[in-house]
Amino acid sequence: MAFNAEHQAEMQAEAEEARRNTEHIRHQILVMSGKGGVGKSSIAANLAVWLSMQGNKVGLLDVDIHGPSVPKLLGLEGRKPVSGPNGIAPIVFSESLHVMSIGFLIADQNEAVIWRGPMKHHLIRQFVCEVAWGELDYLIVDCPPGTGEEPLSIVQLLKKAEGAVVVTTPNQLAIADVKKCITFCRRLDLPVLGIIDNMDGFVCSHCNQRTDIFQAGGGERLATEFAAPYLGSVPIDPEMVWAADSGKPFIGTTRQTAGWRALRDVFKPLLALDKETGIHSKEHRTMRIAIPLFEGKLSQHFGHCEQFAIIDTDGQAGGIAKREDVTPPPHEPGVLPRWLAGMHVNVIIAGGMGQRAQQLFTQSGIEVVVGAGAESPESLVAAYLNRALKTGANLCNH
Repeated sequence: MAFNAEHQAEMQAEAEEARRNTEHIRHQILVMSGKGGVGKSSIAANLAVWLSMQGNKVGLLDVDIHGPSVPKLLGLEGRKPVSGPNGIAPIVFSESLHVMSIGFLIADQNEAVIWRGPMKHHLIRQFVCEVAWGELDYLIVDCPPGTGEEPLSIVQLLKKAEGAVVVTTPNQLAIADVKKCITFCRRLDLPVLGIIDNMDGFVCSHCNQRTDIFQAGGGERLATEFAAPYLGSVPIDPEMVWAADSGKPFIGTTRQTAGWRALRDVFKPLLALDKETGIHSKEHRTMRIAIPLFEGKLSQHFGHCEQFAIIDTDGQAGGIAKREDVTPPPHEPGVLPRWLAGMHVNVIIAGGMGQRAQQLFTQSGIEVVVGAGAESPESLVAAYLNRALKTGANLCNH
C-alpha cells in the first residue's frame, strides 16, 4: 500500500511538472499508428512544417526511442541540444519550428537503444518537463507504432493533449493494428482527431493515372466503423520519398504534385482546432451525454439500468446546461444504440458494457466510455469534460 501511495504521488508530481512546462502550448497533437512502416513519422514531420508555414509557432517532439526518424526527415542529423537558463534548448529547424528527439542524443546512429520501460519513461518525462518549449501554437508528438510504454507515458504526461491523428495504410494488416490504436486512445480518453490513409494508391506524375497498390478505402471504412473523423488519403509519391531521404520536408517543396496537394488537404481540418469553438474541443463543444442509471447513480451493469440521464453540455461555459431523466424502451439487442442515436446523443458513459453493445454504439456514431464508477451523472459529466474521468475494469466485458 505504501508503494502504491508513493508511486501515485510521484505520478502526480510529474503531471504537475509537465503542466507547468507546457501551459503555454495551445494545442498538443499526438501522431500515432498501430503498425510500423505506414509513414507516421513522415506525416508528423510534414504536419509540423506545414503548421509552421501557416504562421504558427510549432514544436515537434519525437518520442520513438528505438527508431527516431525526425532528425533524418528534417536534415538535422548531427545536431546536439544544449542546456540553457530555462532548460534544455530544442534544436532549431526554423524560427517557427523547434525539434527534440533522442536521435540528437545518440553518438553512434547505428547503435541500438536497449532500454527497459523506466528509462524510456524518464527520457520522455525530460522531453516534456525539462525542454524549454516556451510559447507554442502547436506541439506535434511523433509516437512509436503500437500501444506500448512510450505512447502511454506521453498521454499520461500531456493531460491536456487535444487528441491523436492516427495514420494507417489501406491494407487489412495495417488496419487490424490501427483498430487497437483507436481502442487505446478511447480507453485513455484521448480523442481521435482524424484518420489519415497514407500510401493510398500511386498517381503517375506523367499521365496522372492512379493505380491502387493496396485495396483502396481501408482508412475511410475504418473511420466509419469507429465513428472517427476521416481526414483523407495521401498517395505514394516518389518525390515525397526523395525528400525524406534528402532531409527536406516534402510539404516545403515548391512543386505541387498530387501527393503534395493531398498532404495539404488532410492537414487543413486540424486548423479548426485554432478556432475558439474548435470542433474537437470537449470544453467548447455542445454535447449530449447519456448515463444509464440504477437508483439514481450510474448503473454498473448497462443492461440492468432503469433510466437514462440525458445531459446537455454548455459549449461556451463548458458545464452542464440541462438534465432530463428518461425511461428507455425494452432492452433488446440493437434497440438502445438506435434509440439514443435518435435522441442525438454523442457520448455514453457506462460502468460495464459488453463488446457487442459497444460496437453497436460506435456504429451509431456514439462514443463509448466504460469502467466509470457509480457516481452521480453530474459528477461523471464534469470529470469527462475536464478529462479527469477515472475509469477501471469493464465489469461486463463479454
